[in-house]
Amino acid sequence: MQNAETPVVPLQQYEQALAEVADLKARVAWFERQMFGQKRERFIAAASPDQLVLDFGGEQVEVAPEEAKQIIAAHERTKPDAEKNHKGRVLIAEHLPREEEIIEPEEDTSDMIRIGEDVTETLEYTPGRVWVRRIVRPKYARKEAIQHQIEVQAAAEGKVADGQIVQAPLPQTPFPRLKAGVSTLVHILVSKYVDHLPLYRIAQQFARHQVKIPDSTFGSWVSTACEHLQPLYKVYEERIFQSNYLQMDETRLKVLEDAKGKCHLGYLWAVFDPIHRYPFFFYQTGRDHQHPKKLLERFSGALQSDGYVVYETLNTKLPNLFLVNCMAHIRREFFEAKSNDENRANAALSFIQQLYKVEQEAREQQLSSEERAKIRLEKSTGPFSEFKKWCIDEYQNVLPQSTIGKAIAYALRRMDNMALYLIHGDIEIDNNLVENIIRPVAIGRKNYLFAGSHDAAQRTAMLYTFFALCKHHNINPEIWLNDVLNRIAFTKPSQLPQLLPPFWKPSN
Repeated sequence: MQNAETPVVPLQQYEQALAEVADLKARVAWFERQMFGQKRERFIAAASPDQLVLDFGGEQVEVAPEEAKQIIAAHERTKPDAEKNHKGRVLIAEHLPREEEIIEPEEDTSDMIRIGEDVTETLEYTPGRVWVRRIVRPKYARKEAIQHQIEVQAAAEGKVADGQIVQAPLPQTPFPRLKAGVSTLVHILVSKYVDHLPLYRIAQQFARHQVKIPDSTFGSWVSTACEHLQPLYKVYEERIFQSNYLQMDETRLKVLEDAKGKCHLGYLWAVFDPIHRYPFFFYQTGRDHQHPKKLLERFSGALQSDGYVVYETLNTKLPNLFLVNCMAHIRREFFEAKSNDENRANAALSFIQQLYKVEQEAREQQLSSEERAKIRLEKSTGPFSEFKKWCIDEYQNVLPQSTIGKAIAYALRRMDNMALYLIHGDIEIDNNLVENIIRPVAIGRKNYLFAGSHDAAQRTAMLYTFFALCKHHNINPEIWLNDVLNRIAFTKPSQLPQLLPPFWKPSN
């Protein structure tokens, strides 16, 4: 018999309260991990019946049978191998210039025979040198008699005679009215967008050389250099969207809107072509689908992204686009759900771990795209299908609003899109490659905090594009940019692609 003092609530309300409690617990666990825990999403599968258990002073460690012999052999080893290939100290690069310093003995060696020498090398560094390039062009005047002869000869030939003043022409320079030389512009751009230094710190570098440059001047120099690079950026934009497989992601960037210090939250969108290793950034004032849609209208192929709803919108609005999702984001959802339902979360992570083991095997064997598609069909199709069936079955047994329920729902909504990677060897299992090119942006914005304007934000996107492209093609960004800024003003539009890092050759 029910106690009259016991409160009675409807079942639906009770289940809602349980879901709210589970959600709050998951949030608390998430904040604790952010503050005190490890950020990596490491997962170790649960023990299987075939595993052995080693006991080290009461602490049990599970070991697979095939690893047991290796561990035992390692502990039986009593002494290291007598002969080890010790590489010694790191050698100093041979291409660096050498300045010899010969130290002779104090004793007179004139009657001695030199029998050898000992050489000690140390790597030295001289800080950047600030100097002024001064171009002097002397002027000369021809004598009257010589000038008269030149005029008479020119009149006989029907030409206009040269003036009496003789002077060498000014060498071609890309920035004839700019006080900064190309090397200075290169140093500023590389320091900010590769080494992540704010402009005020670069100004401090010059100040140590007794050269004081106003902040507005720095901004003007950056803007001028970027104006020259803009045509090359447009050429590259056309090229990257000719690919048939791209990865896409976005990250925030604060932009100063007025002199009062108010910032607008803009976004740098990152695109990456994994096949050709082409990175690309563009800026958008918001996070909606309008601007990406304009760029992707010329694109036809597979677009891989996380679960952000904008990419699903693009998938519906662009008929030539096929959306592929990211297994790493699916894995992250289940990793976050461990504090809510550890057993189910670990079960899901075990399925995903099997899929990544196949990817690791393909990477270690350096398989081609055709071979990778074949090994995926043989070894990944089964675990993928089992994972999908497990999600369908388990979703009926969890609260939809719980963290584990949301993780399963997130996976189910993206299973069909993820299945494309099984049959296309070119497509990656996740979009980690595009997330990797965003990392320099995240480091940089911690230092310079914001872009000075929306135009400056777009210039930021362009420079991150070029420097990421240099990185992926093992090109020194300083050498490349110095050469390109000297040449681009005198390069025909049809020859601009030759200045892109993948096709660039230094000028003689």
